Amino acid sequence: MFNYPYIVELLSPKRSPETDTKNLLARFAERFEKVMEAGWGVSIPDNPMGQPRLGALETIELTGLSLDPEKTVMNLNTFHEKDELDALLKKADAARLQYILVVRGDGGPLLPTLDPESIGGRFSVATSIDLLRYINTAYPSRFITGAAFNPYKPADFELDRARQKIDAGARYFITQPIPGPDKNVDMLKELETTVVVEAWMSQNVELLYKSVGKKDSTEEKGFNPAESLRSLHSHYPDCCVYLSMLSFKQQWKALLPRM
Repeated sequence: MFNYPYIVELLSPKRSPETDTKNLLARFAERFEKVMEAGWGVSIPDNPMGQPRLGALETIELTGLSLDPEKTVMNLNTFHEKDELDALLKKADAARLQYILVVRGDGGPLLPTLDPESIGGRFSVATSIDLLRYINTAYPSRFITGAAFNPYKPADFELDRARQKIDAGARYFITQPIPGPDKNVDMLKELETTVVVEAWMSQNVELLYKSVGKKDSTEEKGFNPAESLRSLHSHYPDCCVYLSMLSFKQQWKALLPRM
């Protein structure tokens, strides 16, 4: 699984009257093709930070790009109406997409909330475990579904959640960004599942901490993305690496050891 060194996160254009959608679609297409030419994978978040954005398959269709089912990871969260969720899965099936990353999602006032009962959930809110189980029940053996892993939460809690996600059909995990070797990620690997470690490729380490809900640490002042990535490659040599905040203006050969 993921027989390439990197998965690059690409954001689709926002759904907003103020958005220059045409130019942003062109930029997305240029970046998508650059990643494909490098032989890597692409991951397209689903309405990150609660901001409505064009969907992964919708963006690929609007740009006229060719979908590589083995190198495109469609993110899917619980902030969709049931009809919309089913339409997205039907479209993914028709496109022969393989990989779906199932996440709880950020939510927000601009997004609908999925009725948990509509996908077999038992709690007041739909969880990523509910959504994993629903997808793998509705489309048995059709998709390769994965889930997120947060090493910043207490290990016992998050590892128990990981086991539940595996029971619900998760076959791989993508971690939150880690600056280097992480003991909780090491324990996740002991579950004998595919682990993709996420590297933070921006020097804005404050944004990293904000994204994972962690307070700033004096240990990470002067954070160097290239050094952090080399550390991850050294400690997790068998893992594909998920690149978030990767700059398309830099020379990748000097930045990415596995070019």
